[in-house]
Amino acid sequence: MAVSLDNTLHMVVCIYIYRTLHLLTELALLPSMAKVYPQTPSSSSSSPSSSPYISSKQECFTIWMKSLVYNSHGCTTYNSNGEIVYRVDNYDKKCSSQVYLMDILGNVLFAIQRKKLSIFGCWDGYKWDFSKKQRWFRATRNRNTLHVDLGFDKKGYKIIGGKLGFKIVNLDQDGALVAEVKRKQTTTGIDLGSDVFMLTIEPNIDQSLIMAIIMVHGLIHRQL
Repeated sequence: MAVSLDNTLHMVVCIYIYRTLHLLTELALLPSMAKVYPQTPSSSSSSPSSSPYISSKQECFTIWMKSLVYNSHGCTTYNSNGEIVYRVDNYDKKCSSQVYLMDILGNVLFAIQRKKLSIFGCWDGYKWDFSKKQRWFRATRNRNTLHVDLGFDKKGYKIIGGKLGFKIVNLDQDGALVAEVKRKQTTTGIDLGSDVFMLTIEPNIDQSLIMAIIMVHGLIHRQL
């Protein structure tokens, strides 16, 4: 019960801080955000879907391994229009054993928990709807390989690559590409920094699930 209360309190604090300081924080970070997302916003390429996190077209995102909360750890993700769509706020804890992937309004989409007593590392991703949390995936690290078990008798996903760039492939579709993360560059080919990435997600893929998996990868490499 104490653990449950602590988790609930943590989420309440996340939502409260975001909704009360959102405007001031964005204004304060506006110069930095302009460097991270220098392109001129374009019209959205998403099409109507049963889920706001699934598109019939390939979608691109910018991942900034920084929290919008001042002087704290986390991650902020922008869509192709330069709008914030996902965020993680770890506050003063880097590589926390439990993190929450939220949308722009502070709603929890996934809770990610590291399992104890695992030799190489194991993380569970829980789909969150405030009435219950259901395990959606399990990511297991074995040396330099990260395998994502999606259940339902599926082989799942596999991450290929390292800290500054990697691909997520579908083992149930002969290694078909699901998503790719690489360093983001300016239009003149200059890297924006080791904490700024371009994420490309293929059509008809749950983008929130991919973001949750990327958060596990970031925790492993101590990026948030």
